[in-house]
Amino acid sequence: MVFFKNQFANVVEWEEFRDDMIFWKWSNKEIKKGSKLIIRPGQDAIFVHNGRIEGIFQDEGDYNIDSQIIPFLSTLKGFKFGFNSGMRVEVVFVNTKEFTVRWGTQNPVMIPTPQLPGGMPIRANGTFVFKVKDYVTFIDKIAGVRESYLVDDVKLRITSVLDSLLMKWISTEGKDMFNLQANAAEISRGIREDLDMELLDIGITISGFQVMSFNYPPEIQAMITKNASHSMIGDMGRYQQASMIDAISSGKLQSGGMAADAAGMMMGMNIAKEMMKGMNGDGGQQGGNGSGSGQQGSSNASGQQGSGSAPSGGGKPNFCPNCGAKNEGANFCPNCGQKLG
Repeated sequence: MVFFKNQFANVVEWEEFRDDMIFWKWSNKEIKKGSKLIIRPGQDAIFVHNGRIEGIFQDEGDYNIDSQIIPFLSTLKGFKFGFNSGMRVEVVFVNTKEFTVRWGTQNPVMIPTPQLPGGMPIRANGTFVFKVKDYVTFIDKIAGVRESYLVDDVKLRITSVLDSLLMKWISTEGKDMFNLQANAAEISRGIREDLDMELLDIGITISGFQVMSFNYPPEIQAMITKNASHSMIGDMGRYQQASMIDAISSGKLQSGGMAADAAGMMMGMNIAKEMMKGMNGDGGQQGGNGSGSGQQGSSNASGQQGSGSAPSGGGKPNFCPNCGAKNEGANFCPNCGQKLG
């Protein structure tokens, strides 16, 4: 019975096809005479003998191994099934689709920045896309030593180097540390190129990488939001006045309370300050004109007094230079006591 059992033809196929599995290895030890190969959509079948790729079959369909597969194998073209022997060969099925995977930093990445000596703790998340590209390298490095390979295995490999790549490209392209989203495209492009070089070593290519968002610590995010709102407001004084008026009129600040009293006092001070600015502006202009005319009148008066205050003989002045009182030839002014001679 064992003799006839070994002669039964087998079907070489990947029956339990999984979307999260990158490759699967057919587990039987021998391919019997009359066996069939079934390739389903999204699969490639690779025949491996003694660690060497013998043939790659990519078109979906059913194939007779004796007549349609063996004639195309590299070193097994002349293989003939013996009386009680099968062909010892491995068949590796590869999932040919592109895998899209979500990623996220497990811990904050400390990005060096002058504003924070210890670095800026930043989290990030996004997606990356990959697929198997080089079958020879993939068989040599992965499929030759493992029975299967999952998307999670690739994700683990990528996340192990992602923190250092984020730090590298944020430092390179993050021109504004508080608005990294504006440079997300450049940062993503740099990380994709580096990851592609990293995974080509196992025959996998990264065809896409995207940073969807950068996340700051709550206190930093609150500061960024506040700064953005301030820059949109423009005139902070008017904004504060309008906010207080709105708060009081809407009933959020009840009259008679401490908050309402403080708000009313602040609003009154701000309004008084604005009024004083306006008055000082008008008064300054009028005062400037008045002081000019006053100086001119003083100049004329002093000129008139000066012309009659000192006699041509150089004796005592006829009028006191201090108060303008008439002098009768005394040495001191009888009105203010100013020395006259």
